[in-house]
Amino acid sequence: MSTWDLSTVKHHVLICNGGSCLKKMGDETTLAIRDEIALHGAEGLIHTTRTRCNGRCEDACVVTVYPQGVWYKEMTPESGRRLVREHLLEGRPLEDHMIYTYEDSFVPTGKGRTGVSRIKQ
Repeated sequence: MSTWDLSTVKHHVLICNGGSCLKKMGDETTLAIRDEIALHGAEGLIHTTRTRCNGRCEDACVVTVYPQGVWYKEMTPESGRRLVREHLLEGRPLEDHMIYTYEDSFVPTGKGRTGVSRIKQ
């Protein structure tokens, strides 16, 4: 196992590899994102982590980008490659896949499934 120096990292990408996301090309999307990062020599700028579940199974395959706090739905290998090029390297989020952005709290874009609230009414 490696212990990475994250001092140069600008983006942390969390790629869901839980059951629902794996059925929707989660592994292939992970590999495509990592391949695109390597293709652009951006390993020092972008760190990726496979997660077990991001809690948005109906929006599978889910990818989140930090520190911006952008959540993406229905990611595929091709949209994962676009994510690296357009969002991570050029600063243009993929609006067609965005389900949450962050502005003091997570703000739904209206493109994802309605989630179950954890706040007791």
